[in-house]
Amino acid sequence: MTDNELNDIIEKIKRGTVEIIPESGLIDKLKKSKENNKPLIIKLGADPSAPDIHLGHYVVLKKLRELQELGHEIVFIIGDFTGMIGDPSGKSKTRNQMTKEDIDQNAETYKVQIFKVLDPDKTRIEFNSNWFKKMDIYKFLELSSKYTVARMLERDDFEKRYKSKSPISILEFLYPLVQAYDSVAIKADIELGGIDQKFNLLVGREIQTRYGLEPQIVITMPLLIGLDGIKKMSKSLGNYIGITEKPNDMFGKVMSIPDELMKDYFILLTDIPESEINDKFKKLDSGELHPRAIKEELGKYIVEIFHSKSDAESAAEAFIKQFRNKEIPDDIPELQIDENNLILADLLFKLDLVGSKSEAKRLIKSNAVSINEEKIKKNDDIKITDGMISQVGKRKFAKVKH
Repeated sequence: MTDNELNDIIEKIKRGTVEIIPESGLIDKLKKSKENNKPLIIKLGADPSAPDIHLGHYVVLKKLRELQELGHEIVFIIGDFTGMIGDPSGKSKTRNQMTKEDIDQNAETYKVQIFKVLDPDKTRIEFNSNWFKKMDIYKFLELSSKYTVARMLERDDFEKRYKSKSPISILEFLYPLVQAYDSVAIKADIELGGIDQKFNLLVGREIQTRYGLEPQIVITMPLLIGLDGIKKMSKSLGNYIGITEKPNDMFGKVMSIPDELMKDYFILLTDIPESEINDKFKKLDSGELHPRAIKEELGKYIVEIFHSKSDAESAAEAFIKQFRNKEIPDDIPELQIDENNLILADLLFKLDLVGSKSEAKRLIKSNAVSINEEKIKKNDDIKITDGMISQVGKRKFAKVKH
């Protein structure tokens, strides 16, 4: 490998990252990998705490795919054991534990969704329960002895909770050690994660050395800000774009992101060269390009990643027709309603436009519900007619079959 080739690889890996710890170590590992003709083992762990993978996860998965395309081995660890503990990262209070049934169900969806990004033939999936269920109490106590309480309290969120006298369970203290042992179990050369995972990833480096292994390189990725423009993308916050969403929904959500997030989305979610991205935003600043045009390009790009180019074009056309031209879309779902009259909240729930009747009532109060393009402001009794169209917000429609 020539110096120029190595520099090109390093620059490709560095794009969109926050830190590489240490970068010199990454260079050494890449050189040894090439010399020995042996791929590096690159780890990403994910606790299946929610059933959907979203664009925030894709930021890290995309970097994994780039490393996979460079010839390295990807090990995706599904934390079915760690998930029962609950990652305390960024949490101001003790997390509720998930049931094994929820974890197993979510894990199955992860196995399907990650292959929308990664090559299944070049990806190894591991469940960390496979090694922990074989670990007896003596070995677990040995693992616990390899890190100190003082070091654990250096962690920012633990330190804040300790000073404010908020509870910290012993179980939460164990989480970074258990995640770190995953790196021991698979002999990871590199581990990726969001910047909020930095503490856990660094513990992995230290625990590997305690077990006589060469420490892994840590690559941290930025947290993708969600649709609200404030907090990181999260299923629980509802500010996310799922990678399995329908093309029209995906495109519509991209069009709703704040303008100031667009450049980050281009850099973190696309393969467009940064020089081209910078040129686009220079034209935006000069008024040569309208923000909507750039956002439409981004929307089509993202839909194409997870669906197809034709789906992306169709989604863009449907969005323009529905919102710019204020037309009702052609492909809205049609559902059978047998009752002659229904309270509006009950109707919206039956049409699957809301997740609960309480949500329906809240949306009605906020003036977000229409029947046949007429705003309905009260949760009144509605006469059901064949073909009536109910709308919630800007993107959800349903037609009644009566």
